[in-house]
Formats: sequence, C-alpha cells, structure tokens
Amino acid sequence: MLFWFLPVCLLCTSPVGPTSLSITIQSAAVCGGCFWALTDRILDSVVFPSLNNNVPKTTTSGNFNANQDAEILYKAMKGLGTDEDSIMKLLTSRSNSQRQQIKAAYKTLHGKDLVGDLQGELGGTFETLVVALMTPPILYDVTSLRNAIKGAGTDEKVLIEILSSRTAQQIKDITAAYRQEFDADLEEDVTGDTSGHFRRLLVILLQVRGQRSGEHRSGIYRCTLFTAGEKNYGTDEDQFITILGNRSAEHLRRVFAAYMKLAGYEMEESIQRETSGGLRDLLLAVVKCARSVPAYFAETLYYSMSGGGTDDQTLIRVMVSRSEVDMLDIRADYRRLYTKSLHSAIQGDTSGDYRKALLLLCGGDDA
Repeated sequence: MLFWFLPVCLLCTSPVGPTSLSITIQSAAVCGGCFWALTDRILDSVVFPSLNNNVPKTTTSGNFNANQDAEILYKAMKGLGTDEDSIMKLLTSRSNSQRQQIKAAYKTLHGKDLVGDLQGELGGTFETLVVALMTPPILYDVTSLRNAIKGAGTDEKVLIEILSSRTAQQIKDITAAYRQEFDADLEEDVTGDTSGHFRRLLVILLQVRGQRSGEHRSGIYRCTLFTAGEKNYGTDEDQFITILGNRSAEHLRRVFAAYMKLAGYEMEESIQRETSGGLRDLLLAVVKCARSVPAYFAETLYYSMSGGGTDDQTLIRVMVSRSEVDMLDIRADYRRLYTKSLHSAIQGDTSGDYRKALLLLCGGDDA
C-alpha cells in the first residue's frame, strides 16, 4: 500500500488536497473518508464474538425449599446468640429470586419481617452485605441511586457505575421502579443534583442507552472525536458526549479501533488528557464498559481494596449486584489484570463474618 496525494477520489470525486490522505489501489486514488467507510462496511459484515461471556456465580438451588430455609434462618436467630455461619452459607447459596421466596415464607410462618430480624441480629458491614443480598436487584440499584442523589452531597461514583454499566432494558426497569418506589422521576432528580457536561451525559445514558445509530459511520465518528480532542487546542466535550453516549457497545468498539489508527492513542488516553472531573470519570466508564463490563468491574473492585482503607460500599455493591451476572468473568479479568486472585484480595483486605460471606459470593480462588 502506497500513499499518494492525487487530485480526486475515485469513489466520491472529491478533491484530494496536499494535506489529505489518499490511498492508491491499482493506480487509482481513494480518499481517507471513503477508505474508512469501506472498512466500516466490511467490519459490519463480521460477526464479533461477545467480550462478556456472562456466567452466573450464584445459581438456583436444585433442592430448594423456601419453608425449610425460612426455618433454618429462624432457628439461627432464635434464643441467645446468632448462628452467623448458617445465615451466610444459606443466603449466599441461594439466588435472589429464591431469597425473595424465603422472605415471603418467613413472613407466613412467623408473622415477622425476615430483613428486620436479620438487621436486629447482625451488625456492621456484615449486616449491610446481608441486607443487600435480600434486596431485589432492580430495587437495589434504585435505592443506591436514590441514596447517591439525596444524601449529603452527590455520590458521583454510584451514578457513574450504575448508569454506565447497565443494559438498556435494565435502565428502563430502573427508571420505572424509581418512580414506583419514590414517586419521583429519576431523570429529574439526576438533573437537579448534577450540572454541566456531566449532567448531560447522565441524561443521555438514561434516555437512549444502547441505541444503534449511524451503524456505518465509525470512520466519521473517529474523525469527529479526533477533531473534538487531540487535533485542536481545547476540547469539544459535546462531541465526546454525543458519540460515546448514543452508540451501542459493539459500534463503539469499532469507533475506538478507528480512532486509534487516526490519533495514535487509545480513546482512554485522550479522555484522560482532554477532560477532567466527573465528566472524565463517566466517559472513561462508558468506554471501559463498551470494551468489557467484567474488566470494568474487576478494576472497580481492585481500587475498592487499594490504598488506605477499604471502600466497603463499593465492594459490597459490586459483589452483590454481579454475583448472578458475570462473577466468574470478573474473577478471570481480575487475575489477568492484577496477577492475583480476587479471592486473595478479599481475604487480605477484610475480616470476620463479612470476609467469609464475601468469599462465599466470590467462589473459588484463581491463584
């Protein structure tokens, strides 16, 4: 392949100026835009393998009996002292759907609220983890978002993690459940508690997450992102937000590959250099989730246990919310990225019943 600067493009007949890239194919010139458009057409015909082979960790128990489990939990909390081992082993070996059945059976058999009794018997981070396990997944996300918005200050980390990693259907379910649970509009609450470009991208993720538009235009988006960031002094954040917020993960991966060829940098590097603050963190999360959701959560878990102290809220939220989704993939990515197992990281950074329960959720040691 040779590079020449010829007067017109064979396909679109547009002038090819002295600063334009043209590609010679059998003595005929093709401009860079047409070349990338052709490349995108070829890429669109390729079936890309899934990067996220989501394998559940917690599976439905074959010998499940809600009434028996409710009795085991009742006896574990009856009388003096609490049998924490029985509680954690039972709850971590049941799916969330089964835990809801146990909760209903407990109410029927004993006329009491299981979660309330657990809160009365347990304490600390172990109690927080057990209550999270007893919460339906969508309600858990909804409650996490509500607390992030309505607490003292805005917990941007929670907003970023949930809204960048959930599927389009999950976002719809979260929005509906938020309205039902709190009689409020999630988008309005997010808008009222955030500002600027960060707010705009959050709203886009809430509205159109996963829509596939411009399927044959990754070459154009590549150029647009380059012009918005690396090419010019100053950054056009609107272009980053519009393109990264409105494309499907598969399409974004093609944009990233095309951008790398043009800019010579990975998309994450450009975002790090060209943006800052909450917007930078959100854009990076969107890009990382488009590449691989399990790898994103492996990184999230790593930083929750790095530095001074443990970010228990993040550790609990990720371990609970991904336990039935892609925990095995997260474990594999954690081992690949950090040359140690997630199991060993949890073991070294936590203690007591809290550690035991987290290790049960994690499963085996990949050391």
